[in-house]
Amino acid sequence: MNKRHFLQTAAAIATLATMGTAAAQTPIKFQLDWRFEGPAALFLQPAAKGYFKQAGLDVTIDSGNGSGGTVTRVASGTYDMGFADMAALMEFHANNPDAPNKPVAVMMVYNNTPAAVLALKKSGITKPADLNGKKLGAPVFDAGRKGFPIFQKANNIGNVAWTSMDPPLRETMLVRGDIDAITGFSFTSLLNLEARGVKAEDVVIMNYADNGVKLYGNAIIASPKLIAENPAAIKAFLTAFAKGAKDAMANPTAAIETVKARDGIINVPLETRRLQLAIDAVVASPDARKEGFGQVVPGRLALMASQVSDAYGTKTRVDAGKVWNGSMLPAAADLNVLPPAKK
Repeated sequence: MNKRHFLQTAAAIATLATMGTAAAQTPIKFQLDWRFEGPAALFLQPAAKGYFKQAGLDVTIDSGNGSGGTVTRVASGTYDMGFADMAALMEFHANNPDAPNKPVAVMMVYNNTPAAVLALKKSGITKPADLNGKKLGAPVFDAGRKGFPIFQKANNIGNVAWTSMDPPLRETMLVRGDIDAITGFSFTSLLNLEARGVKAEDVVIMNYADNGVKLYGNAIIASPKLIAENPAAIKAFLTAFAKGAKDAMANPTAAIETVKARDGIINVPLETRRLQLAIDAVVASPDARKEGFGQVVPGRLALMASQVSDAYGTKTRVDAGKVWNGSMLPAAADLNVLPPAKK
């Protein structure tokens, strides 16, 4: 065999090997809950590092426009998996009891809901009881607004008046004094207020998790079709995700570059801070450390199902056993991803 023939043969073998690898890659379409902001690095990092590919997966990650939309698109089959608020998933199940393809949560990522009530200190509001009789604002689909009756009951808050607006106007109306307080994700609304000239020390943040409301937050969801046909692919996804999330939490500054690669106009310092706030508040929270990353506690999930049924006024009661399937979670060692607790 001459050198030229040898090189041609080697190239052909390499091409066939590449084609074989590509054919072996299981395609998974994944939708986030929101835009390419800081927390998206938890998913973009394992993609950028090649962890999904190493697991035999060809993962496509798209931005979202709210958890409700993500749940609906996984239910429709447009996406195989997604990232969505557990309460939004529960609401879909209870309001669409006959839907043939109801998504199921397979890994908890935000062990606590990021929902919070935020007010400006100059309003005189310092604690939940001060919200009695006040004017609150949020988009109608906001998770904090929809879950507010649970917060209200836990803190014996009387009647409040609601003002609705599009998301970009929420913090602006608070700064203008059109409303007394807002609901929103703590790490989103705080940074939005700062972008409007408000100093962090002038903001009162009442996190639901710190005020008697132990709702779970965002989870990775999967379609029943994928669960039935290829549970191994879901386990591979979750294992690769956990590995990438560990990297992102260990070095948020480096991980944010994966977000910038998807949206070149992001404010890097701001999104790095948003990612760190999300890690500290809801991913590596005390509850997550106690329960274990990725896991749920059945009793807590059942209580949340009951609370969401009441607060959201769903058509049927939420069945906690039907919204969660932890059978594809990675081994305990692979879920040991949380950074050391801050002292």
